[in-house]
Amino acid sequence: MATSEAVLQVLGGSLPSLFGSDNSFRKLGSSHTSRSFIRIRKKRGSKCVNFLNCSNISYRAIRVDCFQSIRQSVHGDITHSYLRSVNCKCQQADSASSFASEKGNGSWISDNDQSFDTVLGNTPSVMQFETVRELKVGEEDFQSNGSLRPNVSAEDTLNRIAGNSIEDEAWELLRESMVYYCGSPVGTIAAKDPTSSTADVLNYDQVFIRDFIPSGIAFLLKGEYEIVRNFILHTLQLQSWEKTMDCHSPGQGLMPASFKVRTVPLDGDDSATEEVLDPDFGEAAIGRVAPVDSGLWWIILLRAYGKSSGDLSVQERIDVQTGIKMILRLCLADGFDMFPTLLVTDGSCMIDRRMGIHGHPLEIQALFHSALLCAREMLTPEDGSADLIRALNNRLVALSFHIREYYWIDMKKLNEIYRYQTEEYSYDAVNKFNIYPDQISPWLVDWMPSKGGYLIGNLQPAHMDFRFFSLGNLWSIVCSLTTDDQSHAILDLIEAKWTDLVADMPFKICYPALEGQEWKIITGCDPKNTPWSYHNGGAWPTLLWQLAVASIKMNRPEIAAKAVEVAEKRISRDKWPEYYDTKKARFIGKQARLYQTWSIAGYLVAKLLLANPSAAKILISQEDSELLNAFSCAISSNPRRKKRGPKSPQKTYIV
Repeated sequence: MATSEAVLQVLGGSLPSLFGSDNSFRKLGSSHTSRSFIRIRKKRGSKCVNFLNCSNISYRAIRVDCFQSIRQSVHGDITHSYLRSVNCKCQQADSASSFASEKGNGSWISDNDQSFDTVLGNTPSVMQFETVRELKVGEEDFQSNGSLRPNVSAEDTLNRIAGNSIEDEAWELLRESMVYYCGSPVGTIAAKDPTSSTADVLNYDQVFIRDFIPSGIAFLLKGEYEIVRNFILHTLQLQSWEKTMDCHSPGQGLMPASFKVRTVPLDGDDSATEEVLDPDFGEAAIGRVAPVDSGLWWIILLRAYGKSSGDLSVQERIDVQTGIKMILRLCLADGFDMFPTLLVTDGSCMIDRRMGIHGHPLEIQALFHSALLCAREMLTPEDGSADLIRALNNRLVALSFHIREYYWIDMKKLNEIYRYQTEEYSYDAVNKFNIYPDQISPWLVDWMPSKGGYLIGNLQPAHMDFRFFSLGNLWSIVCSLTTDDQSHAILDLIEAKWTDLVADMPFKICYPALEGQEWKIITGCDPKNTPWSYHNGGAWPTLLWQLAVASIKMNRPEIAAKAVEVAEKRISRDKWPEYYDTKKARFIGKQARLYQTWSIAGYLVAKLLLANPSAAKILISQEDSELLNAFSCAISSNPRRKKRGPKSPQKTYIV
């Protein structure tokens, strides 16, 4: 009875000293939460004022391509006719707000106002709502006499309250990171660290495509579609901008790494201003690396938007269909490379600095495979796209075979590599890439569990990068790049190596870290990528959401739930860092931004998916029967797996 009374006192807010300054409980006081609600209301109010002020001026926005539907296909190549100047009337692209209102998904303030009516029968003050909400937390855990129900401990109830508090804080921070263009939300900035000086912001005040993906998924799972729709259409407008570096232009179809909303004086009128979107394709980035993954993530988010909202009109638009084709043509273009994997430079993905991942990094291959499946699902059938779809299907088969056959490693495969014969010349060579057994690192011999396996980080002639890269392995599960057995084996390895990959904060971006002379040579003595920091073995909380999707797909959500529980112990108290340092992730990253948006969004997506696992279907891609049949044909043509019998009349694939 004493325990239950103590819990009731905590719920009633009569024991403030119990929690001190711990941020995980800072929302238990209704006054603080009320102030945060009021603060956001004021911000939204100011946005409305800006919208009204801006709508009184009709001006011409610079170089915004809203007429991408005026495109033609000539001999299989896409040529463009751009109208660079358009009238910006401060409306969201294609009346997104009207769709949101039709679907009943208005602003979050309106939704909360409706919940006020449900709770109290009228429209009370924010203070009243917060008091009711806090009193209802954990109500189901108590009996009518005030004592705890059987099998419910005070610690469980407090943990639930803390978890709800962390989620509330995360949503508040995510909404505060939203960026508006002409009065409409178009994305979220990378980080809003109040401790960073203006000179130290760099490009963290921009909207990154890869960073916005977890934010966009969180909004979709919450039923807020407007910001995702606007993001998709506005980044599409930026796709066709002509950017150069040293008089060289990238291929058409390249999506920007990030963009920033800038307010500039109106031409010919210094008293008026206009908002413009200023994209960065890598020409201003550290290292001047163009993003390969941006366009792939854009396609994945486009499919997720359609599946979540039910609004297929966006993906059916002519300009959107053309944008998909431009990305595919850029990725499927013929070149000197003999492999079906995508050849890219170092630093072209989430690991955006020199880390020795140039060539055919696993992360890009997994995103490439996922984007191909999503694009095939969304492309409208027409005569002009028949060749593209045919090339897409052929690439899917070859890519799946290549990754499953040559990137996979477990104890059995490791023993096979250990006994490789080298300098083989023939079509039926076993050691196709001339891998020397001495490449097997001592750490791998001790680290590889007897049960489990994973996809290596990279494969090139005479080179296998045996490092475990988390995003590539997790997304390979999500998009069915791996078989079911391989997918379970990856999760088995994660469980077996929990102390290495999760430790005190999930999730290691790669394992192990580069150290000593190897670190100096491969990273170029990068002071930010020192061992067990940043991209070199650092822990990134944003990877929680990919872990959640992968574990849910394989019907093993307890893995993600356990990782989220680990994260909740520190992440709010540590102010949502970008990454963590040291082998066990015990320290906040030495140069990590605080209040990193995709750390916040990654946690929220993981929580939302664990609460509603069926929602993960908007991200998961299943292998269809047509692709499986083609893949079986490819395997049967592999010299290592030839079987006697008549040749199949089906179409063959070169792998």
